[in-house]
Amino acid sequence: MSGALLAGAGFGVGVATGDTGHGAAHGSTTADGTASPQTAATGHDEDPQLATEDGHDHSVHEGSEGTPATYDPNAAPGFGFRARDAVLPPAPAGRRHKVTLTITEKVIEVAPGVRQRAWTYNGTLPGPVLRGKVGDTFTVTLVNKGSTGHSIDFHASQVAPDRKMRTIEPGEQLTYAFTAERAGAFMYHCGSAPALHHIGNGMYGAIIIDPPNLTEVDQEFVVVQSELALGPQDGLAKLSKLYTADYDAVAFNGYAGQYRFAPLTATAGKRTRIWVLDAGPSAPSAFHVVGTVFDTVFKDGGYTVRPGDAAGGGAQVLDLAPSQGGFAEFTFAEPGEYAMVSHRFADAARGATGLFKVTS
Repeated sequence: MSGALLAGAGFGVGVATGDTGHGAAHGSTTADGTASPQTAATGHDEDPQLATEDGHDHSVHEGSEGTPATYDPNAAPGFGFRARDAVLPPAPAGRRHKVTLTITEKVIEVAPGVRQRAWTYNGTLPGPVLRGKVGDTFTVTLVNKGSTGHSIDFHASQVAPDRKMRTIEPGEQLTYAFTAERAGAFMYHCGSAPALHHIGNGMYGAIIIDPPNLTEVDQEFVVVQSELALGPQDGLAKLSKLYTADYDAVAFNGYAGQYRFAPLTATAGKRTRIWVLDAGPSAPSAFHVVGTVFDTVFKDGGYTVRPGDAAGGGAQVLDLAPSQGGFAEFTFAEPGEYAMVSHRFADAARGATGLFKVTS
């Protein structure tokens, strides 16, 4: 893929040009067209001076003023904490779905005592979970009420990126229509350059397209995993940390460790399905529920394990690269507390953990 096309898709970094730190005009690359990220030898003490191909100087958004917030895995949320609901409703009726996603900036608690100024879709981190079936049409109105250019890229769509996924300025809006022709747990995210910063600062979500003849289950959940590269309290994610994948915490549904404090509830002996999306932006996931064996696994568009398979096998993890998604099905054998973790234990120690409280 050419450097120009990569830049247009939001993957280019762009090196600051001149004293102002501003890059090339909207829709173009930097002067040499081949810019790559540069980090100082001092690590996070100096952030790269970054301008981008979308015409916005992201060095001013870097949030580098002040000491980065610190994630404490032993801390507990304060009074008034409320976990994000992980229960997944069924796909809505009808074959045409109209959705408005409004881009706003909002200070959100992402771990106990840690707040970041997120760029959001509809004010939540991650954005709303969308759901449909193969053949459904989605008409999405994207409204930019933020302070810089943003966009949206639906991985479930097959469209020309330079048209539907283009960056829109504050105060603008666009309509993004597509038909979901393939099943899966797909990611959507901002693709404006640098996409790494926009995703790392909260602009991502899941769109679930049910496979044909999806079996009914008794209880269904969704978890979106992502990394937190903390900037100062109430500030933006730290871009230099994102470039080196030196993240501070890992979150399920936007908040590190939230389901340790507010366990998901389930019933023993009932069929359970949990959809998982790894939104990254950089780390893989090895999703595991302690005390269970997955008898069904659907990953990145196809089944890898199903009941009745000749091998009689089961799976212990749903392994996902960044932007991959799928689901696992299983049954809790008896009442108790069951941990769910990323079996990439360095990430579990940084917040990729939760609990199921299972009753009879």
